[in-house]
Amino acid sequence: MNVQPNTPAAALRRLDVLVDWITQGLAAALVVIEIIILFAGIIWRYVLDKPLIWSNELAEILFLWLVSLGAVIALRRGEHMRMTVLVARLTPGRQRFLARIAGLIVAVFTLELIVPGIGYMYEQQAITTPTLHIPGSWEVAGQLVALMMLFYVALRQLFAGAAWRELLITLAIGVVIGLGLWAAEPLLYAIGNGDLVVFFVLIVGVCIFAGVPIAFAFGIATIGYIYFTSSIPLSIVISQMDQGMASIELLAVPMFVILGLLLEMTGIARALVDLLSALVGNRRGGLSYVLIGAIYLIAGISGSKAADQAAVAPVLLPEMKRRGTPPGELVAQLAAAAAMSETIPPSLVLIIVGAVTGVSTAALFTGGLLPAAVAALGLIILIFFRTRNERPSGATVAPREAARLFLVAIPALILPFLIRYAVLAGIATATEVATIGVVYAVLVGLVVYRCFDWRRVFPILVETAALSGAILLIIGAASAMAWALTQAGFAQTLTAAMTGLPGGKYGFMAVSILLFIVLGSVLEGLPAMVLFGPLLFPIAGQVGINVIQYAIVSILAMGIGLFSPPFGVGFYQTCLISKASSDEALGRIWPYMATLVVALIVVAAVPWISTGFL
Repeated sequence: MNVQPNTPAAALRRLDVLVDWITQGLAAALVVIEIIILFAGIIWRYVLDKPLIWSNELAEILFLWLVSLGAVIALRRGEHMRMTVLVARLTPGRQRFLARIAGLIVAVFTLELIVPGIGYMYEQQAITTPTLHIPGSWEVAGQLVALMMLFYVALRQLFAGAAWRELLITLAIGVVIGLGLWAAEPLLYAIGNGDLVVFFVLIVGVCIFAGVPIAFAFGIATIGYIYFTSSIPLSIVISQMDQGMASIELLAVPMFVILGLLLEMTGIARALVDLLSALVGNRRGGLSYVLIGAIYLIAGISGSKAADQAAVAPVLLPEMKRRGTPPGELVAQLAAAAAMSETIPPSLVLIIVGAVTGVSTAALFTGGLLPAAVAALGLIILIFFRTRNERPSGATVAPREAARLFLVAIPALILPFLIRYAVLAGIATATEVATIGVVYAVLVGLVVYRCFDWRRVFPILVETAALSGAILLIIGAASAMAWALTQAGFAQTLTAAMTGLPGGKYGFMAVSILLFIVLGSVLEGLPAMVLFGPLLFPIAGQVGINVIQYAIVSILAMGIGLFSPPFGVGFYQTCLISKASSDEALGRIWPYMATLVVALIVVAAVPWISTGFL
């Protein structure tokens, strides 16, 4: 439909374009600036022996602006993590209704934070950074700008294509719920910690199953709990979100995201897959082995499982389909491989767990390799038995050709070892090391493989910001929610319940595995780890479990839940990447998930697998 100039609709269209360009342009520029700052810090410290003492400080401030703008981009694109399994089964009309409800929740959440956020920004004005003497308000300003843009985007989504009657019904539902909670305040006070069930089980659960982005489901429940059950100012929410997202270790998230996105574009992923295909591709189930090996190798470069899958799928899956592998089997193998690789450094989950729990990231990097190898071995054994009656397919590669492909793949094979060596040798921190990978990948793509599409650079930078913003907003919202739970005494209650389980540390480990599998499925994995990690990891230490082993077991369990149907978001993401129906994969994925569960039990039963090389 044509929009007439000089009308309100045309003005809104121009404003949409302006918001889009501001958020994407600034976010893309900030990603580049962060890479330059961190890489310069490595060069000046390690090569020139003249550390830039201000680099991390500036990088941290810009990082909060980056992820805040990224959260806006993700909301505009509908890329925030959410559960859509149930919503997708509804009629289009009901889906639009729930989308308007989600827009209303996001609008209320952002509006409730903007006013107290302004006061919080003024409070931070008097606090300056130690090196650059930049006021703390500069960090908060980025979040406030993003909150205003999020509020605008939420309103646009609320009003988009809706009739007045539909809007009035949506607003009426919001008013009724708000008045109902206000009227129920005496009852909420009377039931004590029962109000935790109302806000953090009932409200969060309804929001998540209705398709509300998980970060905003956490946020609205936390605001509601604080507003209706206490006299604490709402500025505490933005303060806790700020603290949750401000860790310099989390700057590794966008760095490893962009590194993962570069793997396919620069030809690194193809070089690795071609080499593995030459070695085992002509055997029974050969390309399935290649798939497991490729994900394992590429996961040692990229921190994002979605990026790993997106790098391997275009290179390998078409040939697997040509050789007769059913689409459902492809989904099952790709999903299981991604779940297996969750503990391979530099996994984003490892970095985030280290940041939110205080566990050594370097120790997590060391402890995660062998457990993933155990899971990969289990998958290889399963594939062997499932393909033992198949005929070998594919041509045998001559030794000379295999040697040539090995030489071609050497630059790609160097990258995971380069990343690991840079951390262990003290050349770069876990935050900085991805920039070495980014610079190396760009050089290899330009000089060695000559596979670098400059037209894709800006979309990759924007995608990096959007994915990072979606991840970090969840971390911020989960941090505020965890603070509220702790203030309510939930941590003490949870500690008493978990330490009192029969079987001691074995009972605690078994319950934790079940808990993280379920939460990994329902809460998209990462939010569950951010929310419950800080609560459960100290208990693990109290009952005598090494926290590194507990972290690895929890992450593997979370990954299994994330990629398991019917609720696991990772499963449906894999179907999308594989261009296959979820119905085709539903019956084929269970043997793979069962194999991963067996591997998980082995890792949980044998601590040395996680701690032997520490």
